[in-house]
Amino acid sequence: MLADAAKSRIAYNRRSLEQPPHFAASQMISKDALDAHAARRNALLAAMGEGIALIPTSPEATRNRDSLYPFRHDSYFYYLTGFAEPEAVLVLVAGKSPRTILFCREKNLEREIWDGYRHGPEGARATFGFDEAQPIAGLEAALPQMLSDQPSIYTFVGADPVWNGKISAALNGVRALARTGVSAPSVVHDARALLDAQRLLKDDQEVALMRRAGEISSLAHIRAMERTRPGQFEYQVEAELLHEFVRFGAREQAYSAIVASGANACVLHYRENNRQMADGDLLLIDAGCEFSSYASDITRTFPVNGKFTGPQKAVYELVLEAQQQCIDQVKPGKPFNAYHETAVNVLAQGLIDLGLCTGSLAAVIETKAYSQFYMHRAGHWLGLDVHDAGDYRIGGSTGHWQTLAPGMVLTVEPGLYIRPADNVPEKFHNIGVRIEDDILITAAGNENLTARTPKSVADVEAACRR
Repeated sequence: MLADAAKSRIAYNRRSLEQPPHFAASQMISKDALDAHAARRNALLAAMGEGIALIPTSPEATRNRDSLYPFRHDSYFYYLTGFAEPEAVLVLVAGKSPRTILFCREKNLEREIWDGYRHGPEGARATFGFDEAQPIAGLEAALPQMLSDQPSIYTFVGADPVWNGKISAALNGVRALARTGVSAPSVVHDARALLDAQRLLKDDQEVALMRRAGEISSLAHIRAMERTRPGQFEYQVEAELLHEFVRFGAREQAYSAIVASGANACVLHYRENNRQMADGDLLLIDAGCEFSSYASDITRTFPVNGKFTGPQKAVYELVLEAQQQCIDQVKPGKPFNAYHETAVNVLAQGLIDLGLCTGSLAAVIETKAYSQFYMHRAGHWLGLDVHDAGDYRIGGSTGHWQTLAPGMVLTVEPGLYIRPADNVPEKFHNIGVRIEDDILITAAGNENLTARTPKSVADVEAACRR
């Protein structure tokens, strides 16, 4: 009866998630999105007070010979612009008369035959709402004049040697005009310090995209559970994940998928995905799509044959209990580290109960004996990047933990990784379990953006038997 109910829930989840998406990854940028990008630019201008910000997108990278890696815009640049083409720089001039200027590639109908559509400066200005737009070829010549008499520069310090060279050359160009009465900026700020604080709090547009990314990734994990069988190779399950991502408009992964069976589940960043799975193995999948530039990040662990063994179930339910208690700690006003401390306490006590650690709970935590089986933190920020921008501590390593507030999104992902060792009973050998969801902090508490992915033992086993 329980299994039938679980199957019904999973079927409902799939039907509801598979409805035509309220976003299409290929659609024209919406007015709401344009307004959101403009609001972010205005917030940065206000935070700067006076000065000039120079925010480049990512450079294109050669894969081999004349082939390029797929281009992915810089997250900070995209956050402020919504502009996805390469070879572009955003200039923000703060002060009494603020201006926003985009430098981008010119229209070139011949290149568009080969490489696809280009907005061109005028098209970009009209579409994306910049005050001005100019050809990227003129940036280096324009920089000295733009920097003249500005008190400070905000840019990416140390991020890229080529970009740093351009900024240095522009500053030297301004300094060469000193005899004419022009002054050069005296301070160079890392723009990421201001932008990290902004990006930590997601606006409504970002939350909507992340919610859809979570829905698509949930579907992918459900598909993987349904189609995994003993004798398959890990990469065959990876293919099922990618199929579902692309089917719903998420052409990119947020990170390289981890599809780790048996002992591989005890390798935190396993990447090979090439082992043949055996009857009796657990399969740990850590995978998430990127939808409209926003990441999702889900981990589920399930039995390849559809049924947990006794020891597997015991470890799984311990991790699940830790995750559920962690999620309860993720709400406004709590310090970021509170849920990690909860994970340590629950897992340490569970390891004692399973006979994998000995001594009192206080001793196991003080000596970090638990770290033989749990050696990572309980989560991280999530957004445009899978490990997203934002400080975890205020004031550095000796400062206080960031206080959680509505609009923050983080992962909750405790785990246990039990490798063979002299102090480990054989029945627990090579059991690796991690359970991860994406959690939005709300005024009322939190919202699990990936809650529809089966997680209880009953729901997971039911999904595996479909």
